Amino acid sequence: MTGPASPPLRTTLNGDGPAAGTTPGASQGPPRPRRTALLPTAALVLGALYCLLPVAWVVVAATKPDNELFSTFTFLPGDGIADNVTDLSAYRDGIYWRWMLNSVFYAGLGAVLSTVVSALAGYALAIYRFRGREAFFNVMLTGVLMPPVILAIPQYLLMAEADLTDSYASVLLPLILSPYGVYLGRIYAEAAIPMELVEAGRMDGAGEWRIFRRIAVPMMAPGLVTIFLFQFVAIWNNFLLPFIMLGDDEKFPMTVGLFTLLKQGASQPSLYTLVITGALLAIAPLIALFLVIQRFWSLDLLSGAVKS
Repeated sequence: MTGPASPPLRTTLNGDGPAAGTTPGASQGPPRPRRTALLPTAALVLGALYCLLPVAWVVVAATKPDNELFSTFTFLPGDGIADNVTDLSAYRDGIYWRWMLNSVFYAGLGAVLSTVVSALAGYALAIYRFRGREAFFNVMLTGVLMPPVILAIPQYLLMAEADLTDSYASVLLPLILSPYGVYLGRIYAEAAIPMELVEAGRMDGAGEWRIFRRIAVPMMAPGLVTIFLFQFVAIWNNFLLPFIMLGDDEKFPMTVGLFTLLKQGASQPSLYTLVITGALLAIAPLIALFLVIQRFWSLDLLSGAVKS
């Protein structure tokens, strides 16, 4: 006669514990090897190299004096960064720093105004129901598909009719309305603001403007920070619009000012070093802004969360 059959071994439901009938702590066999996604990893590494190699070249080239810029190995650093910054600051009585201040003015004020307009328009399109809302939104979104070169000439003609060309306003006014910013504002308002909360504010006697300021804006804060960052970077790197609108180099932003230096470098090769040094210095404000905003970004994501 044979003895009673032993019960089958069973594992726990979550698979974390030892199988039934085995000694706790006993080896359960060799661990399964982790699979490494080689193709996606290689693609990300190549993409990072593609984006970072030009930045690395600018950093290295800015350290070289003008007589070593094209005569030494590309990624061999030099010791002339301090002299290059000094020469750049001395060029035309420091006009580069005037261009930098103009860029800060255009990008800072333009991004703030664009964020305010995007918040108001996005909130209105998300909360209110009115005839023609979707048609208006779809027509406005066509601006996202329009290349800037197509819009620059009509904008210049409009500014010329208003006698605003070659002024700070000619650069700022076309940048206030951002179709992509309005799109992000509407999407984030629809996702972050419950209609029940808006209705509760109305039942408590709060006006629409107070609901927007006290309820909607704090809840939309992470999205508004994103819109501000996108707009600041876009305006900071904008070249075509100020190039068409402005004639006085005292009002140039940094991008147009460096372009004028680059053109003069064809006859004065020593200016190439100033252009590269100026391009390196122009990256610093963007890095500083991102690091500062990233901190408030995390705080706003926590403070803007709503428990259901």
